[in-house]
Amino acid sequence: MESPVGGSRSTSVVVVTLDTGEVYIVVTLSTGNDTQVIYVDPMTGLLHYRGKFGFDIFRSENEALDYVTCGSPWQCKSKIHASAILGYAALGSYGLLLVATKLAASIPYLPGGGCVFTVAESEWIKIPLQNPQPQGKEEVKNVQELTELDIDGKHYFCETRDITRPFPSRMTLLSPDDEFVWNGWLSMPFKNIGLMQYCVFLLQGFAESRSFGSRGQVEGIVALTARRSRLHPGTRYLARGLNSCFSTGNEVECEQLVWVPKRAGQSVPFNTYIWRRGTIPIWWGAELKITAAEAEIYVSDREPYKGSSQYYERLSKRYDARNLDVGVGENQKKKVFVPIVCVNLLRNGEGKSECILVHHFEESLNHIKSTRKLPYSRIHLINYDWHARIKLQGEQQTIEELWKLLKAPTLAIGISEGDYLPSRQRLKDCRGEILYNDDFEGAFCLRSHQNGVLRFNCADSLDRTNAASYFGALQVFVEQCRRLGISLDSDLAYDYQSINNYGGYTAPLPPGWEKRSDAVTGKTYYIDHNTRTTTWNHPCPDKPWKRFDMTFDEFKRSTILSPVSQLAELFVLAGDIHATLYTGSKAMHSQILSIFNEETGKFKQFSAAQNMKITLQRRYKNALVDSSRQKQLEMFLGIRLFKHLPSVPVQPLHVLSRPSGFFLKPVSNMFPTSNGGASLLSFKKKDLIWVCPQAADVVELFIYLGEPCHVCQLLLTVSHGADDSTYPATVDVRTGRNLDGLKLVVEGAFIPQCGNGTNLLIPLSGPISAEDMAITGAGARLHDQFTSPLSLLYDFEELEGELDFLTRVVALTFYPAASGSPTLGEVEILGVSLPWNGVFANEGHGAKLTELAKKFHKETNPFLSGSKTDPFSDSSLSDEALSTSAKKGSANDWVDLLTGAGGDVFSESVSQPVTENAAYKGGDLLDFLDQAVVDYHDPEADHKSSTSQDGRPQESGSQKYINCLKSLLGPHMERKLDFLEAMKLEIERLQLNLSAAERDRALLSIGTDPATVNPNFLLDESYMGRLCRVASTLALLGQAELEDKINGAIGLGKIEDNFIDFWNVNRIGESCSGGMCEVRAETKATLSSSSMVSSTEGSKSVFLCSQCQKKACRACCAGRGALILPNYTREATNYNGLSSHGSQVDLSTNRSVRLESVICKQCCYEMILDALVLDYVRVLISSRRRARADSAVFKALNEVTGSSFLDDLPDRGQSFSNQQIVKVLKQLLSGEESLAEFPFASFLHSVETASDSAPLLSLLTPLDSGSRHSYWKAPPNITSAEFVIVLGTLSDVSGVILLVSPCGYSEADAPMVQIWVSNKIDREERSCVGKWDVQSLMSTSPELYGPEKSVREDKLPRHIKFTFKNSVRCRIVWITLRLQRPGSSSVNFDKGFNFLSLDENPFAQETRRASFGGAIGSDPCLHAKRIVIAGSPVRKEMGFTPSESTDQRNYMNWLDRAPQLNRFKVPIEVERLMDNDLVLEQYLPPSSPLLAGFRLDAFSAIKPRITHSPSSDVDIWDTSITFLEDRYISPAILYIQVSALQVYVRSAFMVLLFNFDQGNLWWWNGNSIRRQHNKIKQLVLKHNFRFERDGGCEMKY
Repeated sequence: MESPVGGSRSTSVVVVTLDTGEVYIVVTLSTGNDTQVIYVDPMTGLLHYRGKFGFDIFRSENEALDYVTCGSPWQCKSKIHASAILGYAALGSYGLLLVATKLAASIPYLPGGGCVFTVAESEWIKIPLQNPQPQGKEEVKNVQELTELDIDGKHYFCETRDITRPFPSRMTLLSPDDEFVWNGWLSMPFKNIGLMQYCVFLLQGFAESRSFGSRGQVEGIVALTARRSRLHPGTRYLARGLNSCFSTGNEVECEQLVWVPKRAGQSVPFNTYIWRRGTIPIWWGAELKITAAEAEIYVSDREPYKGSSQYYERLSKRYDARNLDVGVGENQKKKVFVPIVCVNLLRNGEGKSECILVHHFEESLNHIKSTRKLPYSRIHLINYDWHARIKLQGEQQTIEELWKLLKAPTLAIGISEGDYLPSRQRLKDCRGEILYNDDFEGAFCLRSHQNGVLRFNCADSLDRTNAASYFGALQVFVEQCRRLGISLDSDLAYDYQSINNYGGYTAPLPPGWEKRSDAVTGKTYYIDHNTRTTTWNHPCPDKPWKRFDMTFDEFKRSTILSPVSQLAELFVLAGDIHATLYTGSKAMHSQILSIFNEETGKFKQFSAAQNMKITLQRRYKNALVDSSRQKQLEMFLGIRLFKHLPSVPVQPLHVLSRPSGFFLKPVSNMFPTSNGGASLLSFKKKDLIWVCPQAADVVELFIYLGEPCHVCQLLLTVSHGADDSTYPATVDVRTGRNLDGLKLVVEGAFIPQCGNGTNLLIPLSGPISAEDMAITGAGARLHDQFTSPLSLLYDFEELEGELDFLTRVVALTFYPAASGSPTLGEVEILGVSLPWNGVFANEGHGAKLTELAKKFHKETNPFLSGSKTDPFSDSSLSDEALSTSAKKGSANDWVDLLTGAGGDVFSESVSQPVTENAAYKGGDLLDFLDQAVVDYHDPEADHKSSTSQDGRPQESGSQKYINCLKSLLGPHMERKLDFLEAMKLEIERLQLNLSAAERDRALLSIGTDPATVNPNFLLDESYMGRLCRVASTLALLGQAELEDKINGAIGLGKIEDNFIDFWNVNRIGESCSGGMCEVRAETKATLSSSSMVSSTEGSKSVFLCSQCQKKACRACCAGRGALILPNYTREATNYNGLSSHGSQVDLSTNRSVRLESVICKQCCYEMILDALVLDYVRVLISSRRRARADSAVFKALNEVTGSSFLDDLPDRGQSFSNQQIVKVLKQLLSGEESLAEFPFASFLHSVETASDSAPLLSLLTPLDSGSRHSYWKAPPNITSAEFVIVLGTLSDVSGVILLVSPCGYSEADAPMVQIWVSNKIDREERSCVGKWDVQSLMSTSPELYGPEKSVREDKLPRHIKFTFKNSVRCRIVWITLRLQRPGSSSVNFDKGFNFLSLDENPFAQETRRASFGGAIGSDPCLHAKRIVIAGSPVRKEMGFTPSESTDQRNYMNWLDRAPQLNRFKVPIEVERLMDNDLVLEQYLPPSSPLLAGFRLDAFSAIKPRITHSPSSDVDIWDTSITFLEDRYISPAILYIQVSALQVYVRSAFMVLLFNFDQGNLWWWNGNSIRRQHNKIKQLVLKHNFRFERDGGCEMKY
């Protein structure tokens, strides 16, 4: 980016691609002093940035590039240089980085500094990703269309100033107005890594400036900026009128800024004028006809003025300056209202197609006036038929009439005036509003403010609007110049000379007056020698706004036309930009803007031909290209992504197995020259084939992850030679925080025989209790009549795995398929990690997390009463309580469950809905669910507490659930549940916080088969399929409604909904309240238990049905979600999900409906009511998952920092003194680096910790985290503790620093310290580097004794250094602390033990403060504040070792051995889709040979991100705490079943090869593998999700 004003340097962006395929983004900002390096993960596309100097922060760009290439420029495959980053997104197989490769300084220097750049040339850099996430063909096409969006010349930004608001902005650069930021979604990846300012805020529209003057001197500069609103994006016929965001199509805010340039150090006077342009703010549209006739205009037949008042309210709030000018000037009066003047340029003659719009425009203003919702706004409409006026009166008279109409409103609205003061020392002299912030050095003094706004419109806000707004702005431009002392009067053009090379034309001075310039500010003042007084104001100023009263000819004769022509040129360019963005062609009728030129008439004939050409071009593009352009805009803005890009996650997963992950044990290889298996974790080795020793029964891999995380997926790259049977057949997966706590997650996961290089993605949902696995679903198949394998509605038998965000070790055990040498390929672990750096620094997402955790910590009972339709609105589930059953049972039980009998336990397949975002506690997170009355319980209370506060017995959640069941079935359980009753029972279960396993356990305890209450078995399959499609449509429309609600709140604040919530599902026992209700749809009330809501407890509010106009109580009203479904009334005989003509429901064009009316249940289609109940159950399940995830987050945070961290956490925005901490750390480390800081370092084994101690991991947290008074200590009975610390990377360690606890040491608790180092976990291979007696060291450091006194932040903490004689290269450091207590079994009397240390301790009776608020004690114990390991990390090495290529040659012949079975492609004779498109049946020719297996090529099942309507009115893209999506908590599972009739397929595998193995049946559910014997007759693919298929089946014989 060029520096237009001679800055120190310009912004530089270098995208480096190495030979290995790795991509780095090297960025140097013009405003910064360093260079940042951002790493793009080659698997998922996630951006990585740690903010560590020497790792991704460097002093210069050359230093950063040298680090990236390891000093070898030839390792660089390509470099792309750019001037700005515009956005980034990881979309399937590519990471798309949008950069500006060429910029134009369109406004080189704004008053106060800052340059506005227009993107002249841009480029989408496609970064290839090895992402295993499947994408459908349509999604791949959409990604390609996104890269074809026209950006060049139509977008602009400012790197240092906020230009999303009228100049000068009161906000900083990093707080833009979201209405005008077009790359908000694309900039989020940079915001998530803490580099928000490194991606510019992109505006769409026009920005350019012109300087004007005479005699070669610059007297003034005029800049025209036009900001397009993003609230109603779209093309001409797809975005007209109002939408659900209360914005109009082609809405633009225009700003005309004029200023006088001054020398450095002088104040700069300026003034601005704002106006708006857009389509008519009512619900209307136009339908294109096939013929060349005009489009048919229609106005919505249902509430066409809904949202109009909100539109004007947004304008009123933005341009309200009533109180800003009070006290500025004596003559200024307080403004009592905000004028909004609408200049309507539509044709209103009889028979014109636009007449209907003029009529409704007037009616909409009358409607707004009648509502009295805008008491301080005055909306005035001026109808001015532009085309008719020009046709009847000519152009000149049309302009004159327009000026007469605009004079009064323009003078009433006024303009904004002020000065930029280079120094803030003169602020006391400013009379007006003072603005300053960190974006500029000086300050702005605003003397007056524009109050209100003029708004121009025609049908499209294009040609007529551009012309009329120009002539209105022209009058203001002349006045702006006059107020700045620049006269445009032509009769004065050569009578007066300019002042100081920058002066302006001025009126003649009276006798005795003199004009001078202030030497300091350069500001002009006047001296009256007659009275010996001075003034800043001209004694004989020109008449203000005098040209409004002139005719066209008078204006032309009396005005210098060169500045006028320059302004016209800006409007012509701006008009072309906006017309191209909206219609795909340039503006028409622009010749009128050149009416002041002498040669205008020569071009009229040419302009007519040009207009005809543009008309035809628009019609073609509107008819054929608009839909594609609409989709491009929506994807660019990040809206409707659930429709366009369903597989795109909220944030890509982290690949935690690299780059700093490693094997704790080397992986053996057939050849001795191997590198221990390190290449198995490197993405550079996708073609690697690792050959293990022959006759290996098992192959074990112990992977240490680079950061703690919740593990979500295991990605295996199948690698083998010609024989595919060498790759292992099954794999076990164990995960844990350390080696001591590994838990079985997957046992015997079947690995199909696949083509070489196939990526197998195995979902890991967390360890599941063996007891839960035995209970859940066991009773669902007690009777033969319940045999359906598919849970289409939702997963009734969901097993809940343990969520742990501190997982650090993953152990894989591979079992070979046959005897011989098994082969392995690349192994990758994907998961979600927490923003630990942000937590410790209290910044970004980390600050948000700690803020919520602090609230959670202070609540004595986090499970407060919540919403009627969302029990999780004010709570977050406790992970400990939810996994109570998970702690029971053992791994042995699991092994018994996975082998032998009982195979029918898991024959029921699982269909799990995907979540959007569920909220943690906090009232504002779930306001989407209104008017709630639900008693929700603490899980601890549900499981442990049996008595209430008054001593009476309290029912558990399970007992309450049973009572609900009995109330439905009768006291003797004689009835059977219908579908709706079963769904309501599930709602009660979820609101009682019972898992599926706890529910089944309760049902089995009373002899009830869980299958009898399973809603999936209570509907006809055909109806169930249609119901699922309606529920899916409801989910998508609900998400669209949420997006519009969030965007609609921009500029307005929170938008309140009505009293009916989205679902309005009645509780068991809740019925019609009677009274004034005329509907009586819910009259049967079931007897309720104490946990249920009685029929008299509901609200007695009465609503009016919008269909039948009957009064209805809340219980008889359908949920608001019914309103967004088209054809929702009973008159509709079918449901097709399409909107009718004039409807306000249109998912494809960003026009969903606002849910403000009410429909009763009698008028609502029955399937819609069922869909609402189904959607609500899915929402509750998703909310439960999110609450479990949030609970796991808070648990992890507490186990790292402790509760004292939250207690002592400063308020947000009050960060620690980072400079002091960095200074202390440098002094402590003597210039070296800290190598063992959490989260990059951790403990390999657990260490016993006292109950009142700080957490063990707090020993490795940064120095500035945690309470000063907290420290770690061991239990009193422990005399020896061994800390096995794994460093963040291979390092050269020079020593260990032990920070002393606040209590200090005494002779009784001064430990012996012994340190070993190693690169492996085997104790036998570690090397001892030293042994130290702390007690002897204390003799020379008396400050280590006793409690700590007050310490300043800039002072070194008390510490002990254990320096090595020589630096040691290692990855694991072993530190042992031993108390010198004779007779203890824990004391090891090694050689060299100092027996003198066993003397009586003179400090034994001294009391010490407990670490974590515990009791005061005097017993000696092991304790420490921090463990710091000093040294330097080993820099990465590039290239491959020659030995690897030698290994490949050595066993190439072995890999080329032919397989036992041949392979060939068998043609498919017939295929058909069945069972609601869930079964693909393929018939093979009768002549096919005997088959031994099959392979599916390019087959994938995609589980969309949205399967239910939002549970919150907060956007998950911007507010997710963990970025752990619901589909990672409950992943999509692919079942592959080969049986006598069909093969079930549910997953995302690619190129799979399955052995029929004598008719064996296999399926994979993420936790277990089963096998049954059947005879194969035909091949059927069956799945639960949308799938994409390409190619056929390849058989082997």
